Amino acid sequence: MTTLGEFRYEVCGIVTSNPIRWFAIRCGDSELTVHLWNSESANAAGARRYSGEDMPRFTVSRWFDSVCAPPKPSFTQHLSSVVSQARGFQEGHER
Repeated sequence: MTTLGEFRYEVCGIVTSNPIRWFAIRCGDSELTVHLWNSESANAAGARRYSGEDMPRFTVSRWFDSVCAPPKPSFTQHLSSVVSQARGFQEGHER
C-alpha cells in the first residue's frame, strides 16, 4: 500500500515519492492519453504509472492493437508461437 505522495510503478511495483522521468497513461476503448508526470494526471481515475520511455511506448503500441491493459507476457508461449510461424513460413517456401 502506498501513502499519500507515493506512487507505484505499474510494471514492477516500485514505490517512490520522487518519480523522475515517469509518465501517466489513461486508456480506454476509444481514447488514449499520455501525460508528462504531474500529481493531477498520476492521481486521475484509471491512470497507469510508468517509468522511463519503454513501457509507455509498449502500452501505446498495444493500445493500437486494441489491447489497452496487456496481461503479463508468457515468453515461453510467445516463443513457441514464433517458432511455429517460422516453420510454416519455411515449409510454404520449400515447394
